[in-house]
Amino acid sequence: MKKQRAFLKWAGGKYGLVEDIQRHLPPARKLVEPFVGAGSVFLNTDFEQYLLADINPDLINLYNLLKTDPETYITEAKRWFCPENNRKEVFLDIRAQFNGTDNIMYRSLAFLYMNRFGFNGLCRYNKKGGFNVPFGSYKKPYFPEAELEFFAEKAKKATFVCEGYHETFSRARKGCVVYCDPPYAPLSNTANFTSYAGNGFSLDDQAALADVAERAAMERGIPVLISNHDTTLTRRLYHGAELNVVKVKRTISRNGAGRNKVDELLALFHKEKNQQHASAE
Repeated sequence: MKKQRAFLKWAGGKYGLVEDIQRHLPPARKLVEPFVGAGSVFLNTDFEQYLLADINPDLINLYNLLKTDPETYITEAKRWFCPENNRKEVFLDIRAQFNGTDNIMYRSLAFLYMNRFGFNGLCRYNKKGGFNVPFGSYKKPYFPEAELEFFAEKAKKATFVCEGYHETFSRARKGCVVYCDPPYAPLSNTANFTSYAGNGFSLDDQAALADVAERAAMERGIPVLISNHDTTLTRRLYHGAELNVVKVKRTISRNGAGRNKVDELLALFHKEKNQQHASAE
């Protein structure tokens, strides 16, 4: 199967990791993703059904529009990708209109436009919920038509919901496998991580997610795969899981002078592993 790129640029996107994730995902009828992001894992796996969630309503509204009326959305979106719109004043005007409207179609079109014309494909909101990514100054932003069409076709097998991970886990049933790509734990106490969709994801949240994952595997027989940085903290949080280390090239510091390779952890919670763990103690 040819690797498929997401139509959105996405910080922490899993395009470079999909082969490793595919290898460690147990077979199931349905894949559940509580942190779907740009959807690289969804696009590069072949489950019968998908339940895809995120706490960002702009993301989920866009996905639902693309699922229900792809032709209208793609035709309209293409019109935004013109030289006249690749100017800072136009970008700031569209951003201001986006922040001032509740119209789902406008917000979904502007969201894709700002993702491609904005700086580094960042998705960032201020404390009042206003999108605040600056203009990117790119020569000719790419319109991801083929990627949008592929996503829309694959979306026929998916249900998209805007909710927190607790709710998504509660929807999972026997015959599902869960893949979690949470906001990553910091590499150090000084690592400057911006908040996720307007809400911070604290160390307490990391611990709570690990607990929910372990309980889903142990008590309900639903395997859960989580990706995160490989740190002392994450190894402690995922001690009941089968741990697999993956090398990934990722520049950490903005000036590129930081560590270039950060180990990634793929932690698989499943009943067999937990039973082995219990018998070894």
